[in-house]
Amino acid sequence: MEEKPFVSFIIAVYNIPTEMVFSCLDSILKLSLRKHEREIIVVDDGSKTPLINYLDNYLDDIIYIRQKNGGLSCARNRGLQNATGQYIQFVDADDALITNQYEHCLDLARFQSPDMVMFDFSRKDKSQKVYTDQKLVTGRYLLRHQNIKATACGYLFKSTILGNLHFTPGIYHEDEEFTPLLILRAGSILQTDAEAYYYRTRENSITTSEDIRNTVKRLNDFKSIIYRLYNFAAVIPGSDRMALLRRVHQLTMDFIYLVIIETRNKHYLNRQLEELHKKGLFPLPDKDYTTKYKWFRRLTNTKIGMAFLFRTLPLIRREQ
Repeated sequence: MEEKPFVSFIIAVYNIPTEMVFSCLDSILKLSLRKHEREIIVVDDGSKTPLINYLDNYLDDIIYIRQKNGGLSCARNRGLQNATGQYIQFVDADDALITNQYEHCLDLARFQSPDMVMFDFSRKDKSQKVYTDQKLVTGRYLLRHQNIKATACGYLFKSTILGNLHFTPGIYHEDEEFTPLLILRAGSILQTDAEAYYYRTRENSITTSEDIRNTVKRLNDFKSIIYRLYNFAAVIPGSDRMALLRRVHQLTMDFIYLVIIETRNKHYLNRQLEELHKKGLFPLPDKDYTTKYKWFRRLTNTKIGMAFLFRTLPLIRREQ
């Protein structure tokens, strides 16, 4: 019986400059994983020019899949369907792994076998950070006691905890739904502050588009994710429910923040708050989460506080 690869790397590609894709692939090939220990799945999500035309030097090391354009969620789901590794790692095609720091994450997986290893990002392609690791915790504990970074590229996880979980197609902020549900399934999570992932921001990428219709869709998608998580929390056991509700409340706060800074429209904001109120999500519940949450909750509970937020919050885009 053929041994499973240790890690399946899933790379979704759509009209990404080939130099960035090469850099991404090279960063994986530089790792200490032997050929039979790694599986690199490149999902070309209908790029205008098939990426396979430029991958001659990589064909012996990758599995190439081309499909009709369906968006990031569909591409990642296709990768999950084909992954056979013990662990799974998502890598965006315009990003890369930071070799020396990611090696530490691999060692944590090899020698401690947690369900998930969570690590930090860097805006630079190299890092000499002296990292520290935290003790193992359950996913339920993590969600209950701290905020999380939702990006799906920020962790290495065992394929066995995935079950039937997948990304919802056709939406923005898909990680905000996928990640907390995956974390909730993890019986053991090891966090490290190793800067293992090089994150780049490109012009005209999903997270940098400023089109008004695009903004409204992103906000609506974000809100729909909050509702789905909230509805799911209502039908799961109490300890899991409390953990997921913390995330729901945090995302609701983030949603209100986004509506203010991305629309600057009080009428639109009031409509959103009315809808949240009907769902039981506003006013924000009085919970001892973080200092930021407590202050934001107080300010959004009064007209004076809301006016203050409109005057003082920066006009910036939020990166997913």
